Amino acid sequence: MLYLYSKIGGVYFLLKMSNKKKKKEVTEKLNIIPLGGVGEIGKNMFVIQYQQDIVLLDAGLMFPEDEMLGVDIVIPDITYLVENKDKIKAIILSHGHEDHIGSLPFILPKINVPIYGTRLTLGLLKIKLEEAGLLGQASLNEIKAGDDLSVGAFDLNFFTTNHSIPDSVGIILKTPVGNIVYTSDYKFDHTPVDGKIVDFNALAEIGREGVLVALMDSTNAERTGYTHSETEVGENLNKIFLAAEGRIIIVTFASNVHRIQQIINAAASAGRKVVVDGWSMVNVVAIAQELGYLDIPPATLIDLEELKRHPQNQVVILTTGTQGEPMSALARLANANHRKLEINQGDTVVIAATPIPGNEKLVSRTINNLYKRGAQVHYEAIAGVHVSGHGGQEDIKLMLNLLRPQYLIPVHGEYRHLIHHGKLGEKMGIKKENIFIVENGTAMEFAPAQGRIAAPVQCGVVYVDGLGVGDVGSVVLRDRQVLSRDGIFIIFMTIDTKQMRILSGPDIVSRGFVYIKESEELLEEARGNVTLVLEKLLEKKIADWPTIKTNIKESVGKFLWEKTGRRPMILPVIMEI
Repeated sequence: MLYLYSKIGGVYFLLKMSNKKKKKEVTEKLNIIPLGGVGEIGKNMFVIQYQQDIVLLDAGLMFPEDEMLGVDIVIPDITYLVENKDKIKAIILSHGHEDHIGSLPFILPKINVPIYGTRLTLGLLKIKLEEAGLLGQASLNEIKAGDDLSVGAFDLNFFTTNHSIPDSVGIILKTPVGNIVYTSDYKFDHTPVDGKIVDFNALAEIGREGVLVALMDSTNAERTGYTHSETEVGENLNKIFLAAEGRIIIVTFASNVHRIQQIINAAASAGRKVVVDGWSMVNVVAIAQELGYLDIPPATLIDLEELKRHPQNQVVILTTGTQGEPMSALARLANANHRKLEINQGDTVVIAATPIPGNEKLVSRTINNLYKRGAQVHYEAIAGVHVSGHGGQEDIKLMLNLLRPQYLIPVHGEYRHLIHHGKLGEKMGIKKENIFIVENGTAMEFAPAQGRIAAPVQCGVVYVDGLGVGDVGSVVLRDRQVLSRDGIFIIFMTIDTKQMRILSGPDIVSRGFVYIKESEELLEEARGNVTLVLEKLLEKKIADWPTIKTNIKESVGKFLWEKTGRRPMILPVIMEI
């Protein structure tokens, strides 16, 4: 401390001045960019960038919506990552669900950087990478809750969370600008199946240290109260298993290892053997058992071929089909087209899951068909056989109280969920201007004392259809929608461009539009319409294909709309001689 005397108006004053060096202010900016994971369910992917260093949090996929006809999965557009691949230091995974790891087989061929995840997360990822032929070139690094990790300009720490899959972690990123907390998917379960509760100490400690930005799960922001404990499901399963008189067929998400453990426990308590059916379920059970996440009593598991050797009241069939997918085992059972199994009168079917938004009709149809075949069906609405892995409003409030972030970015949910989450943040004392409700591709820029929306980056979706990645775009989807709605109207004709005359046709083939045998008059009128258009064009010496096709489409389209009120896809096929 430095003391100086100063004379003011003839009077000396003692001035106390600090001789400590002023702390250097951080002027660099930190960017957070969601490439997926806000305003939608799935394909979670978040870019954290400081100067020349980028870490990517999660790399998930999304399952197609109803209008995405023929599309298998949807992944984020990674153009921004490819353009900045030299800056990317690592991909950090929070847990092993598809919507957090599913894009990696499509990303690694373009961006091969070290991947960090917990033991089970990497175990599930290895299956996917092996199928894609990428396991040998991937750099997989195991972390666990409590670990510290330095990546570029970032110091990371991982804390235990509760979710519907074991080995789930939240991520703390300590940056030169401030601390970021990514909760990923979580709830506060005080009686989890594996006994590992959320690390309250880590959350309280980082809250005291100061959190600049929190990226928090919004999936259940509409639901009041706390999300119930997973152990409640186990109690209800025990009751159902003990009361069932015949076979038990139960479906759940393959990745919900805690649920699978409780199913196995309930089966063992009821003296039943367990058959595991379905490709994904078999794989997850095998890897979870190998890594020690499933404790299965000896001789509990049997093969499907052994099923007939055991009385029906002594078996449980664990399989897939929670979303009523047409090709899943449960849907095949409900429709009586499973290769090796069929529903028997008196079977008990348990659907230990909840429909993903958009799949409610498929699930409802499956349940109805199961009832028609004589099964007793237990599902979430009537039997308490499922609880969410995402926290409700009280869970969110508790997390906000622990973290006390300066800025809040609601993630993981549809847009309405983000809005509800933002309102909760305001109630908890976060300034409205410090709550960012954004869309994918929005860049947010943070400094120690400020946060703002910056220029967006290129962002969108890439459709995966079969082996094709990105070759199905909005134009192809629109064509598929037209075909599914109004069908196709194909017109064949042959013209002589030298003599300017029609040699054959027009002949018409219709699919998905009208039944030809009952619409001969309509088709004959359509032929006359096409012939008239062609003759007029040929009289004017116009024989270029684009002009002919355009005129035919416009004329026939108008005619069919006037006659039927429908707009099929019109496809003129012209052969030239």
